[in-house]
Amino acid sequence: MNILKEIIQHKKVEVQRKKELFPVKLLEQSLFFNTQPVSLKKYVLREDKSGVIAEIKRKSPSKGIINPEVSVERISIGYMQAGASALSVLTDTHYFGGKNEDLLIARKFNFCPILRKDFTVDEYQIIEAKSIGADAILLIAAVLTPQEVLQMSKFAHSLGLEVLLEIHNADELGHINEHVDLVGVNNRDLTSFEVDINTSIKLSDAIPSGIVKVSESGIHSPDDVIELKKHGFNGFLIGERFMQNSRPEKSCARFIEKLSEIEKINYAKA
Repeated sequence: MNILKEIIQHKKVEVQRKKELFPVKLLEQSLFFNTQPVSLKKYVLREDKSGVIAEIKRKSPSKGIINPEVSVERISIGYMQAGASALSVLTDTHYFGGKNEDLLIARKFNFCPILRKDFTVDEYQIIEAKSIGADAILLIAAVLTPQEVLQMSKFAHSLGLEVLLEIHNADELGHINEHVDLVGVNNRDLTSFEVDINTSIKLSDAIPSGIVKVSESGIHSPDDVIELKKHGFNGFLIGERFMQNSRPEKSCARFIEKLSEIEKINYAKA
């Protein structure tokens, strides 16, 4: 079975259980439910930021355990001090070792956009995202119909949340609609798990203008970011590259510092 299909089957069961344990009316009583979210789109486009969306991820189905010793407080603060544009927090427990509490902690210590990285299959999860302090949600074209993406995007906007739509190939471009704020190209092949940033480059021109482009997975060096910027990408979601280090926030700081150095050299040459 395709691992994504397995995850989605598990997620649907999980969501039904959560609905029983934590009804919508309870989620709507959250401290964050009536707060104004921070715009992920605006922060990714800010010239004084790196464009890096730094991710907190303990494990993954393809890599297994990446970093079991995670201090969300230390890493999230460190990421932002390093110059990251935003945070991405994985909240899936079964496959990625995350939890809602991770995002709550990140929210407590940071005023910045936070992407809730999970597998959204139900509008309930969008309400849940709002209740734990997220500013944006992830929708994955590979597991949703274009109509579902449209409905969920509209619903997210009604709660003030932005939408990052993740696509993997040209067939999924049809999922993009006027309520999608950012399009993320996942460079990982979902069947082979092979990663190639050329996936982003090949799809860049086909993404409608006016939508912020984000490249996800397989970004290993500042040179990769420089190359992707040439093709109109403003956001760069990086997780494993940082999390494989014992101090992810320091790995992020070195990455962004090197990126800044390269950009200054290129600017001087221009």
